[in-house]
Amino acid sequence: MSGAGPEEAPPIVSANFYKRLVASLVLVPLAIGLTFAGGLAFTAMVALGGALVVMEWMRIAAPGGSQYLGRALPVFCGLVVLGTPAGASGAMGGLVLGAGLFAVAALTAGSRYLWVAAGLLYGGAPGIALSLLREGPDGFIAVVFVLVTVWTTDSCAYFAGRALGGPKLWPRVSPKKTWSGAIGGALSAVLAGLLLALVAGLPSPAVVAGIAFILSVVSQLGDLGESAVKRRFDVKDSGTIIPGHGGIMDRVDGLIPAAILAAAIGLAHGGPSLAAGLIRW
Repeated sequence: MSGAGPEEAPPIVSANFYKRLVASLVLVPLAIGLTFAGGLAFTAMVALGGALVVMEWMRIAAPGGSQYLGRALPVFCGLVVLGTPAGASGAMGGLVLGAGLFAVAALTAGSRYLWVAAGLLYGGAPGIALSLLREGPDGFIAVVFVLVTVWTTDSCAYFAGRALGGPKLWPRVSPKKTWSGAIGGALSAVLAGLLLALVAGLPSPAVVAGIAFILSVVSQLGDLGESAVKRRFDVKDSGTIIPGHGGIMDRVDGLIPAAILAAAIGLAHGGPSLAAGLIRW
């Protein structure tokens, strides 16, 4: 008789859970506080985040590249995002122009420069989007809505996936992620969005909850996309700056596409600001 039994379920929390918890207890209040402060404090936070994302991207996708580029491009990205309040079109134009130059360089200098171009957009575009979302009277609630949606998705997907297990979401790219985790994260984000809308007194809580679902799905796709890039270059973590999480990219991979989509929804819906267009229906 074989002694093999059913596969043992993983523990609810992983070995590095408490490191992640401590880091979150520090970073979440800091992010909320700077978001509440708004102005230069908030823009500087997202500019620094964008610069660090570009720095980590360069280490992953262009590890043998010029040291000058590895230092100059994060600074360029940060300055572009920092200049968003002075002129959004100029900031976005500068970012696209910079990425375009590297895309053109790829025609003669190799595909590595396409990855450089993608990294500039990956780090800069969400910073510009968040800076624009923070503008106006609804800016604080709008940005908190995006942050809470992404954070709830990430945390609840983690616990639901470990507790329920089941079929893997995309085992070749991210072996630990499950469909149960993805569904649990999305449903939790809907609930969080609904509660936030009710507490903030927003006019259409059900619509806000629906937007939370969309942002949750997109944030999970962003997480998978970053995992695919790391697997493409045989890298486990984007860095080591955040205990238990890895690098900045590992922490904001879901926020990046969610922030861009949130700004796009606000722009498409219209209103006195992107924030109002996102959360007032």
